Amino acid sequence: MKTFAVLLPMKDEELTKKYRPAHLEFLEKMHEEKKVVLYGRFADGTGGLVIYQAEDQDEVETWVKEDPYVLHGARNYEIHEWELATPIKSY
Repeated sequence: MKTFAVLLPMKDEELTKKYRPAHLEFLEKMHEEKKVVLYGRFADGTGGLVIYQAEDQDEVETWVKEDPYVLHGARNYEIHEWELATPIKSY
């Protein structure tokens, strides 16, 4: 299992407000399915970060495109495979 950092930079603040509840519901579901390890927003309001675990980047991109923020154009996204210096528990 690999770890991926997904940056979600702000694209549209109004759409972000509108879809925040659906976005958080999506992330909680993904967390329960052990696909998302951690998530949170940046304190300066410029976006957020989600840490996924998956077999490959294509799998993560499929999931990210289902996120209401991305689906409805509130946020852009960048996916980076992340090599942890201190391993976290794999699901």
